[in-house]
Amino acid sequence: MIRTLVTDDQALVRGGLCAMLESQQDIEVVGEAADGLEAVEQVKLRRPDVVLMDVRMPRMDGIEATRRIVALGERAARVLILTTFDVDEYVYEALRAGAGGFLLKDSTPARLADGIRTVATGEALLAPSVTRRLVEHFVRRPNLPATAEQLFAELTTREMDILRHVARGHSNAEIAATLFLSEATVKTHVTRILSKLDLRGRVQAVVLAYETGLVQPGESRTGS
Repeated sequence: MIRTLVTDDQALVRGGLCAMLESQQDIEVVGEAADGLEAVEQVKLRRPDVVLMDVRMPRMDGIEATRRIVALGERAARVLILTTFDVDEYVYEALRAGAGGFLLKDSTPARLADGIRTVATGEALLAPSVTRRLVEHFVRRPNLPATAEQLFAELTTREMDILRHVARGHSNAEIAATLFLSEATVKTHVTRILSKLDLRGRVQAVVLAYETGLVQPGESRTGS
């Protein structure tokens, strides 16, 4: 059962999200929050697996709330950002802060439930049509800087290759098929990459890869 906390400053939106999620056999809504500050407190109290997080809220927005939740370490839940806008600098900052991905608020109930399942397993939820525009809008670094070379120095050639695939939004299954590896092997490599780079999850790896120029804006998602 995936324990989920719903955070939105609009009561009607929260109610609708809760109703949708409670119809899923493997998802349990363990609490609601009307702003980021309340979400952080609810995470400490309820210990959810996933937090659905609105971005623009009073008292504390979703970005700062995400930072504080991620900072909880072992007590941290995974954060799935919900936004009305498909390109939003606030969403980008939330991803940098450690959110596991994002969905638009007009997503179907099935898409929302699948998104929660995806984030709960540690996979990144990065819709290519949205994420590519988001990252390309804010990242404009054409070459790999020296600091990035030092940053990636501990990664093996295979790990660098897998990181590039992760940055393009490929799932473990897609990476495994492309590189002729097992999914378990890819998962092990991804875990090692995140550990070596001291990253919270795949989304932070994507942002880092674009920010350092390891992957160039505009490259094909299916590229190798």
